[in-house]
Amino acid sequence: MTPAEIFSKLDVGFDKALAKGDLLFFPSTVVKYGEDSVEYEIRLCPALQNKPALPTPHFAAQDTTLSKSKPDPFLPPYNPNLYVGELRDEDSAEEYVVLLNKYSVVARHFLLVTKEFRSQASPLLPQDLVQTYLLLAAARKAHRPLFAFYNCGDISGASQAHKHVQFIPLEDEDGPPIEYLARRVKLETPDRPFTLSLAYANHVFRFPDRLYTYTRENLEPVLAQAFLSLLDLAISTIRHAAAYPAHKPSYNVVLTLEHLHIIPRAREAHVLAATGDELSVNALAFAGMLLVKSERELEAVKAVGVGTILRDVGLESVHELQVMGTASEARDDEA
Repeated sequence: MTPAEIFSKLDVGFDKALAKGDLLFFPSTVVKYGEDSVEYEIRLCPALQNKPALPTPHFAAQDTTLSKSKPDPFLPPYNPNLYVGELRDEDSAEEYVVLLNKYSVVARHFLLVTKEFRSQASPLLPQDLVQTYLLLAAARKAHRPLFAFYNCGDISGASQAHKHVQFIPLEDEDGPPIEYLARRVKLETPDRPFTLSLAYANHVFRFPDRLYTYTRENLEPVLAQAFLSLLDLAISTIRHAAAYPAHKPSYNVVLTLEHLHIIPRAREAHVLAATGDELSVNALAFAGMLLVKSERELEAVKAVGVGTILRDVGLESVHELQVMGTASEARDDEA
């Protein structure tokens, strides 16, 4: 199938899966909350209190056969009402399955899943990035704007160990809330990573104008280089954190038509002081979209501030040190 064909099936597929009871949709309301030049969207969804608890995925078992007691929902046989179609990356021959998200807070939330098992603790490969971006480009053409996110590692907020990129529909083409801030940054050197002035470490790359018009051949090097440059910075940030947990680095990825964001993680959840509740945080929060299950949680989030929560689960920015290091390397090259 093509990305355009995937979109032609989403509406009917979502409605059918919902009607058959194979997809659970949880109604919610969005509360706007402004902080640090970002208008965050805090989604209040009381029905999530009744959602079945998902076990924490075991990323250490990435190279072994998955336990039969914990079947992989992203391997065949697929639920026919959640199955949308398949995509194939011709250059790498990597195959993907597109599935509707079984537990949806946003309608038509869907997943791009590797057909064979790949670990959610592994970085996005060039073909993953290309197929993800092609879906975003097709969504733009169909006037169905989306953004994508990826939770990498065991403290990233990922709920499954099988590699999957998630897609969230948007009401308009402006992107998720964090894009408003990213778009306002004026760059002296357009092809270099930058950071947003926020409480936590973040690394951002701005794509060339109209990247969505590029051919697959020209798209891959841009996406791959952007990802590698940001991943290097994220790993560098983690190395500066003396008390970083003793496991593989975890980070969140947010991908839009205009920018790539990578945010290194220090822990999976923030404990709300006012309630004692544990607020799990994934890439959606760093895109500017938080999820709470009660009015009590909502007020607790407002009381402490979104920036404090994201800083707690993220890391301190060392961007100035990284910039100094880059400048020093440039001087060495010129000498």
